[in-house]
Amino acid sequence: MPAKLKQEEVSLYADTFAALGSEPRLRIMRLLLWAHPGGLVVGEIAEELDVTASTLSHHLDKLRNEDLVHVQREGTFLRYSANTAALERLLGFLYAECCTRNKAVEPRKVVCCE
Repeated sequence: MPAKLKQEEVSLYADTFAALGSEPRLRIMRLLLWAHPGGLVVGEIAEELDVTASTLSHHLDKLRNEDLVHVQREGTFLRYSANTAALERLLGFLYAECCTRNKAVEPRKVVCCE
């Protein structure tokens, strides 16, 4: 059995994974990580991913609600950037079980430096 994980912690990460469990949202996150740290305005995201404004708004709201992205108003534009601290916590949650306690996955295979 895994170490005693707090139910709240597991629920939090389940919600975070659910937010990332959609192909459009995963594509948005990858794009925002590519554009890190400056991020992108909504129009740039829509153009890059070829999605409508209403569809994009829905996905960005879901990512924002799970604290996976930051949003900043710039005049009439909204700039989104990846919340790397939240992603670091999420990866740490997985890493703790798979790579440190029981070595199910070798840490060197998870972290690569190319």
